[in-house]
Amino acid sequence: MTGAPAEADALGALRALVERRVVGKPEVVELALVCVLAGGHLLLEDVPGVGKTTLGLTLARALGGTFKRIQFTSDLLPSDILGATVLDPRTGAFTFRAGPIFANVVLADEINRTTPRTQSALLEAMNEAQVSVDGETLTLPDPFLVIATQNPHEYQGTWPLPDSQLDRFLVRTSMGYPSRDAERAILRGDARFYEDDRPITGPALAALRRETAAVRVHAELEDYVLDLVAATRTTPALARGVSTRGAEALLRAARAYARLRGRAWVVPEDIRALAVPVLAHRVLARTETGEDAGAAAIRGLLAGLAPPV
Repeated sequence: MTGAPAEADALGALRALVERRVVGKPEVVELALVCVLAGGHLLLEDVPGVGKTTLGLTLARALGGTFKRIQFTSDLLPSDILGATVLDPRTGAFTFRAGPIFANVVLADEINRTTPRTQSALLEAMNEAQVSVDGETLTLPDPFLVIATQNPHEYQGTWPLPDSQLDRFLVRTSMGYPSRDAERAILRGDARFYEDDRPITGPALAALRRETAAVRVHAELEDYVLDLVAATRTTPALARGVSTRGAEALLRAARAYARLRGRAWVVPEDIRALAVPVLAHRVLARTETGEDAGAAAIRGLLAGLAPPV
């Protein structure tokens, strides 16, 4: 393959580039690409060592962008993420030294090991693609994607993510362990890039995002989403339902999901496939029944809600 791929083939080429290294995880790759197309962010909940960093590195390379990894620890400060104004001893002038947030793909590793104060440094970046430092507003690179990893809460030294932080993630999912065949391919070094691989950048990526935003959503499907969101606010299983931002996120993700399947319209199956990864982390279970209580509640509501025909 030489040169930039044609726009018609860009999405397939992008998926192939990522799946070449993230072996045996087509569902995870698909959800990550949903975030890329919809301009959202990805939260991965899993144990260490299952390929989360590889996913971030691969996406950055496939998009022809920069990659930065931030190890979140209990003593991390907001300035360690955003950057700071420092004095240049040679000139006597103050200059801004950019932090690792200024990258196309940022891996916020073990994000729940740091304090809510430091986590809050990501809020403006994830919502507005900009940061404010010393009274100045600075624009982040485009595309801009945060992939955050979160250890299970039973691990020592972790804090629950603030609700405002969770709401900034378009999708939450987990990598899981690879299959035996995929793990064998990884051990053999088969998961790699090739010298003639070309990233999907510039006009091709912009065209994909425009096509995604133009995917049609019928009014009946809008009602289906509104009915589901309303049900989360009234069910006894949940103390807090989905916000308006969550409803908007589900439709954005559904458009990207449909585009990945070569459609210019959303179907009910898109909504049902994405309801848990997009909505479950935005709700609060009334009783503590485990990490999947929110997901179980969403599945139960889907089972009782007939999709439009």
